[in-house]
Amino acid sequence: MTRADSDTGLLAPGRAGSAAEAATGDTAFLQALLDAEAALPRAQAAAGLAPAEAAEAVAAAADASRFDARDLALRARTGGNPVIPLVADLTALVPEPHREYVHRGATSQDIMDTAMMLMAARTLDLILGDLDRAAGALARLAAAHRTTAMPARTLTQHAVPTTFGLKAAGWRSLVLDARDRLRTVRAALPCQLGGAAGTLAAFTAFPAPGGTVTPHGGAVRGREPAGPAHVDALLDAYAHQLGLARPVLPWHTLRTPVADLASALAFTATALGKPAADVATLSRTEIGELAEGVRGGSSAMPHKANPVRATLLAAAAHRAPALAATLCAALAAPDERPAGTWHAEWEPLRELLRLTGGAARDAVELTEGLRVHPDRMRAHLDLTHGLIVSERLSAELAPLLGRARAKQLLTEAARRAEERGRMLVDVLAELREITALGLDLVELTDPARYTGHAAHLTDRALERS
Repeated sequence: MTRADSDTGLLAPGRAGSAAEAATGDTAFLQALLDAEAALPRAQAAAGLAPAEAAEAVAAAADASRFDARDLALRARTGGNPVIPLVADLTALVPEPHREYVHRGATSQDIMDTAMMLMAARTLDLILGDLDRAAGALARLAAAHRTTAMPARTLTQHAVPTTFGLKAAGWRSLVLDARDRLRTVRAALPCQLGGAAGTLAAFTAFPAPGGTVTPHGGAVRGREPAGPAHVDALLDAYAHQLGLARPVLPWHTLRTPVADLASALAFTATALGKPAADVATLSRTEIGELAEGVRGGSSAMPHKANPVRATLLAAAAHRAPALAATLCAALAAPDERPAGTWHAEWEPLRELLRLTGGAARDAVELTEGLRVHPDRMRAHLDLTHGLIVSERLSAELAPLLGRARAKQLLTEAARRAEERGRMLVDVLAELREITALGLDLVELTDPARYTGHAAHLTDRALERS
């Protein structure tokens, strides 16, 4: 039996069981909080502002398995965030001589923001791996079907012929766009260290290297306190310890990192919704040009084979923009520490990471298992009895007959083809004014021979690595 407070993902099949779900769970975030706390005394030790023994003592105690996440969550109600009870519990686990170095100089938002960035970095690494796999699968589909003709559809109707290779190359282009955006954001994810109001004032009380520390963390009288160079060294060391970027300024109310992350994640989820939308349409019973490799069943209808991966991707694409909007709204944060604005980010950011991570996992399964049916694509090219190439015929006949006469003849031929259920090429072959031109009507009306530069465009798209 599961605990009443546990989130098993029962209502979230899109992210259930994914690596991103594990990387964003309460235990994972608790460890990120502890990693942020442990990195602080280590950075201070590296900058000569704390003894190495203290840093190692804090790091040894910073193990999520030693803490009760549910208890921390309930106690967080008192101060509004989980860092306050966490610091108390972590301090109690550190040997007495080193306890003063727990959380020294930091504020709760420093640790929460840094932990959020750690969680995001670890999750983005997983998402990027899945996006690379999906892009690889789409590259193989595009190359294999660079000349596989199919109807292009505009405003739900047949337009002109295209190729499935070009369609798959377009999907891949979106995946690569998402990957590039996430890579940029991943490289820029910053740690947070500003102290109570973003001035790093508490750190000026630390003694410079060679000084000593009082029981309350202040500089001994007569010793030089830590100056700007020492604080810069501390910030560099903190970022290095965490594997995050060092920010130019504390960003307690300068939420660019969160907004950039939210935008990139939302772009990724919605970009993956494009191939999902196409697969869902083209796998309809009456179309059947595509099919998922492993299709879902129905609780009531045994014959159903539903495009479940496409369905879950579509759900993620519909949800992601609203989550990103909430996170972008935090840019309008008042003062040097906001009330509520910062707190409003935590759940939407985690949900957006989970949602996008699950979508990336589903995109891999969709693209690697996708089945293509060229025969159905070819059959559908003839559904309009050859009218799908009317654009080409107009271009060929206008210079020979004049634009007005060519349009008149083609309009009449199209009407006959539709009314009598005949192929356009056969109707045109009965018109002496057309046959007198000596054109190869079979070639001109073959949809597979009117895909423009689709193959070239596909090849060019596949040059992108």
